Amino acid sequence: MKKRLILVAWVISCVPLLVSGQDAQLTLDRIYSNEFRQSGLPALQWVDGGEAYAVVEQNTEGLPEIAKYTTSSGERSLLVEGNQLFPNGKNSSIGVESFDFSPDKTKLMIFTNSSRVWRANTKGDYWVLDLESGELSQLGSDFPASSLMFAKFSEDQKKAAYVYNFNLYVEDLETGSVTQLTKSGGEEIINGTFDWAYEEEFGARDGFRWSPSGQQLAFWNFDISKVGTFYMINNIDSVYSELIPLQYPKVGQDPSSVKIGLVGLSGEEVQWIPIPGSSIQNYIPGMQWVDAETLLIQQLNRHQSKLTVWRYNVISEELKEVYVETEDTWVDIYYPDVSAGGWEENDLKLVDNGTAFLRMTENDGWRHVYKVDIMSGDKTLLTPSEFDVASIAGMTEKELFFHASPENTTQRYLYKTDLKGKGKISRLTPDELAGINLYNCSPNGEFAILTHSKALSPNTYHLIDLEKHEEVRTLEDNATYKHQLANLALPEVEFFRVTTDEGVQVDGRMIKPVGFDASKKYPVLFHVYGEPWGAVATDNFVGLWNIMLAQKGYIIIDMDNRGTPCLKGSEWRKSIYRKVGVINAEDQAMAGKKVLSKYSFIDPERVAVWGWSGGGSMTQNLLFKHPEIYKVGMAVAGVSMQLIYDNIYQERYMGLPQENLQDFIKGSPITYAKNLQGDLLLVHGTNDDNVHYQSQELLVNELIRYNKQFDMMAYPNRSHGIYEGPNTRRHLYTLLTNYLMEHVPVND
Repeated sequence: MKKRLILVAWVISCVPLLVSGQDAQLTLDRIYSNEFRQSGLPALQWVDGGEAYAVVEQNTEGLPEIAKYTTSSGERSLLVEGNQLFPNGKNSSIGVESFDFSPDKTKLMIFTNSSRVWRANTKGDYWVLDLESGELSQLGSDFPASSLMFAKFSEDQKKAAYVYNFNLYVEDLETGSVTQLTKSGGEEIINGTFDWAYEEEFGARDGFRWSPSGQQLAFWNFDISKVGTFYMINNIDSVYSELIPLQYPKVGQDPSSVKIGLVGLSGEEVQWIPIPGSSIQNYIPGMQWVDAETLLIQQLNRHQSKLTVWRYNVISEELKEVYVETEDTWVDIYYPDVSAGGWEENDLKLVDNGTAFLRMTENDGWRHVYKVDIMSGDKTLLTPSEFDVASIAGMTEKELFFHASPENTTQRYLYKTDLKGKGKISRLTPDELAGINLYNCSPNGEFAILTHSKALSPNTYHLIDLEKHEEVRTLEDNATYKHQLANLALPEVEFFRVTTDEGVQVDGRMIKPVGFDASKKYPVLFHVYGEPWGAVATDNFVGLWNIMLAQKGYIIIDMDNRGTPCLKGSEWRKSIYRKVGVINAEDQAMAGKKVLSKYSFIDPERVAVWGWSGGGSMTQNLLFKHPEIYKVGMAVAGVSMQLIYDNIYQERYMGLPQENLQDFIKGSPITYAKNLQGDLLLVHGTNDDNVHYQSQELLVNELIRYNKQFDMMAYPNRSHGIYEGPNTRRHLYTLLTNYLMEHVPVND
């Protein structure tokens, strides 16, 4: 629900976009015609500690190659030429989707020909390129195409390990011999990767780790045999329907059984690590090697209110408790934020030569970074401030870089402090760079890749010298796109705050109609999300669809209620515990009411609301609970009943229904469907593996029960993102636009 929350800005700015620059008015045909295109950066890796970086590029013949740039000078050299990526006897390149260096930088692991596994393309082909000899060889060449997962080098780069068909394999890079290390993997047992819920809710994908000695693999093992199977259905690819099974643990149902195993390179018997507690009633979201003898293992209880970090010695088989963190609400493993940069492994960041790790906590009311000694468990506060850390941007042996925004939660800036906990915190981003500033700091702390965005400006990418925060060079300024935007009739964007009658101060972003006249009355479209996995009132590009609606005469407003990941302290974020669908919907409605009374140019009779995923749920709740405010709602892929969503997410924020069932019922939109008065459009993909199409059908059935009229659209075989198949996104946004204009018209 949350990862797929689709902010309008992100949805449309990710659509392939380009510009003629002559017509000032946008249309859906223009937006989806490939006229507008915003450029990003290719996959980039720091090398030589940050003295250089490597990227995938295309040569003049359109072939992929890998270039290396000296960071300070920009001097370019080729690591891999295009013709080096042609296998023997082949006249085409293998392609490059991503790459990793071997520990000694003499080899490259190249990932290509990928296929999708739920959220990401994590299956594919792996090739090893020897940078000295130029030899190119494929791993697992006897296995089917596009079927290997997470291949990586051993420390001595003589071997590579990977997952195939839920089992672990190791391959000798000199002889090509392959050894199967686990044999239990199949329909009910998963080795070396994760089940659906772990991938979706913990961002966990790569499920094994080489030991630094190169003699063992540590890996996750899942028994999913007791997890219930949810069936999706494919009605369009055959004359007979096809069932698509998905083992998906619903709220209140037990998760998979999980444990950590150690296996040697000859495939001998697996050694299971004796982690205390039930393997079903506890999660293991993180595991990593510290040195050749030591593993760190993160264990989270079923309620997700207690995190324990264990230290395990693989030689003595001694298990010690290093760190315990508890909350009355929930403990976060991953902290959702616009600056977090998407999912990454849940490994703890090691510092002080591997003798300590970093942990962000909220135990003192703010989100702070602590350093924890691995042997003693002693904690050192590194960010003693009266404000939240948004995310970690990088670190060196001495310094920590992080994103924050103490005065304005709609923006992000870079700060640094030392790793001893004795230095002062200093801001590095200059005042003139207002907006969202996201940094990828080099390992030596001398440079960073800065991604900058504002409400009416697309992303730009800059190489920054961090000592003086001076630009070394522009990597991508999207000048063409900016020029195209400048040729459009653009709206004014205003950031505001309103305080509800309950005393809650809510931040908002208002996109005003082009040619705005305060003496007129305008219709308004509220865009909502409202759950712990995303904020919407942020100072990044608003997107072309919003601009088009503003050109047509609509006001578009985004607001962030309590429970969203705003940088307003732990109490703000965690007040939603056991109140999802209640406190967040009430904040939105009361803030909406204040907006309508504060701004006389908004017509209170022409008020619409829309959202996706958690925003779809919010839309339903607002339309059902507050018909006096919201006249029209467009709900995309919403959870209508909390009891049918996955257990890891919903239980984290709501508890277990066996203990507080009424909270789940009270927060579910379906409970209030009988109160529908306005116009409602429901949209869902029939093969949504995240928020099942079941959610729409249950709500439809309830609306029918009370003879409530509504509109609905089902997108066959589409997932939570509703993007698969030709013309799908254009069709969806045409549907939304037409519905809005029909039911909330713009007066001439």
